[in-house]
Amino acid sequence: MIARRAAFIAGTAWPQAGAETFEDRNPATGDVLAVVEVANSDIVDRAVEAAGEAQASWAAATGAERGRVLLRAAALLRARLKDLARIETLDTGRPIQETEAVDIVSGAECLEYFGGLAATIAGEFVDLGKTAFGYTRREPIGVVAAIGAWNYPLQIACWKAAPALACGNAIIFKPAPQTPLTALELAAIFKEAGLPDGLFNVVNGFTETGRLLVLHPKIRKISLTGSVPTGKAVAMAAAATLKRVSLELGGKSPLIVCEDADIDSAVSGAMLGNFYSAGEICSNGTRVFVHRRVYDRFLDAVKTRTQRLTIGDPLDPRTQIGSLISPEHMDKVLSHIEAGKMGGAELVAGGNRRMDGALGRGCFVEPTIFAQCSDAMPIAQEEIFGPVMAVFEFDTEDEVIARANATPYGLSAAVFTRDLARAHRMIARLEAGTCWINHYNVTPIELPFGGMKQSGYGRENGRAAIEHYTDVKSVYVALAPVESPY
Repeated sequence: MIARRAAFIAGTAWPQAGAETFEDRNPATGDVLAVVEVANSDIVDRAVEAAGEAQASWAAATGAERGRVLLRAAALLRARLKDLARIETLDTGRPIQETEAVDIVSGAECLEYFGGLAATIAGEFVDLGKTAFGYTRREPIGVVAAIGAWNYPLQIACWKAAPALACGNAIIFKPAPQTPLTALELAAIFKEAGLPDGLFNVVNGFTETGRLLVLHPKIRKISLTGSVPTGKAVAMAAAATLKRVSLELGGKSPLIVCEDADIDSAVSGAMLGNFYSAGEICSNGTRVFVHRRVYDRFLDAVKTRTQRLTIGDPLDPRTQIGSLISPEHMDKVLSHIEAGKMGGAELVAGGNRRMDGALGRGCFVEPTIFAQCSDAMPIAQEEIFGPVMAVFEFDTEDEVIARANATPYGLSAAVFTRDLARAHRMIARLEAGTCWINHYNVTPIELPFGGMKQSGYGRENGRAAIEHYTDVKSVYVALAPVESPY
C-alpha cells in the first residue's frame, strides 16, 4: 500500500481533509513512493502559529541546551544512516554509494558543528572610555522559512535547520516536491532528540506553497536553495514585507587546469565536478579550462576514465552514475546535449540516454564530454544541471581569468596547479564565493558555502551562517550623569 504523507506541524503529522495531493516517484523506476499532501494557506498558517508559539521559550533556553538537542539528533542520524540513505536514493535516483557516504554524514556533521557552536553565540563588549561602555547581543530572528532543492534533500534540510535552531529560531521547511520524504524523517528525529514541538515543521507543495511562506507577515526570514529564476522571484516577493533573504542558487563554474597541474588529480577533480550525483550539483565545474600544452593529455585521460563509469540501479553499491531526478529534467539535459552537438562542439564521450534493460524505466543519461568548445556556445553559457562537461583550451593566465569571470554566475571556481603562488593569485581574481585549489566539490561544514553575482547571497555553514540567523542589538550603557545643553 502506498503511504500518504501529510505536513508535520507541532510535533505530529497534520493531515488535511480533502487536500490536493501529488505522487512522489522513484526516478530510476517510475514507481510511486508516496502520495503527498499539498499544504494550503490554512496549513501554512498553522505551521507559522506553531512555530511562533514554540520559538520564544526556545530562544530563552541557553545555547548549551539547544546544542545538546542538535547533538542528539546528529547521533540519531548516524545510527539510522543505512535506512535514511536508502530513502534518499529511492527519492533522488542517486547511487547508494553516494547517499551512504555523503548525504546523511554531511547532515550529521552540520548538526554536530552547530550543536557545538550554539553555546558560543554571543555579542561583544565595546569600551567607550570612562563614561560609558557598550555591548551587542545576538538575538534570534524568530520564525524562519527554508525552501530546499531536490538534489541533496536531507543535507540541505540540515544545513538550514542546524544554524537556525542553534541561534534560537523556529523553522518551517518546505522540501522540493520531487524529494519530500527525508525532511519528514528528519522532523521525527528532531522530536525524538527532544526538540520541543513546533520548532521544526515541514510543509509540502509546489510554487504556491512557497509563495505563501515568502509572503507570510509573521515569517521573518527566507532561506532558499534553488535556481536563479526562483531566487529572483523569492527576493522580489520577500521585499513586500522586507524579509531577510539568503539565496544559494545556480552556477556555471570554471575549473582551471594549468600546464604544471597534476593531471590525474585534475581529471579526478573534473569528474567529481561534473559527474558526481549525475551532475545535479549547483557548484559543479562544468566549464573545464585546460592549458593548451596539456589539453590533449587531459582529454585522453578524462575520456578513458569516464567511459569506465558504471551506470545502473542506484541501490546497487557498484553503481557510480544513477538516475536524473525526473523525465522532464532528463529531457532538458538531453536537449542541451543536442544543442552541443548541433553547435559544433566535438562529442568525446557519452551523449545519450541509456535505455538498456531496466534502465529504460528510468531517467539515465550517459556522462557526456564535449571538446573544442567556444565560450559563446549554449553549453558554455547555460546551467545544464546534468552530467555534461565542456572542455576549453587556454593559453595565458590573464586570458583564462577573464573568460572564467565572463558569466553572470559566481558560485564556485577551482585552480589546479603545483605553483601555489599562482594558485592563490588566480583564486583572488576569480569572481566566485566558494573556491578550491587542487580539489573540487568538497564542502566541509566549517567553511562558509555560497556565491556571488547571480549565484546568490548569504552563506551556508561555518560561523558566517550565524550572521544570517541572528539580529544584532547594540546597547549603550552610561556610567556617568547625562550632560545636556537643555
